[in-house]
Amino acid sequence: MADDVNEMTFEQAIAALEQVVGQLERGDVALDDSIALYERGAALRARCQSELKRAEEKVAKLTLDADGNAAATAPLDG
Repeated sequence: MADDVNEMTFEQAIAALEQVVGQLERGDVALDDSIALYERGAALRARCQSELKRAEEKVAKLTLDADGNAAATAPLDG
């Protein structure tokens, strides 16, 4: 799994975030390590939000045509 949060896929970031939350919930981490985990969790959360926003923007490019069928109004990769 990628260490650089900005290079992670959504799925990788979610999995890493779940690990961070699990470690913090157990409460068996030293204070300094907890702070570092919290910071990493915040970065992972931001990455997930960014990827979700990107996906939402792609979906928003789809509209219904006059017949009620989905029609792309812009390239989905653009």
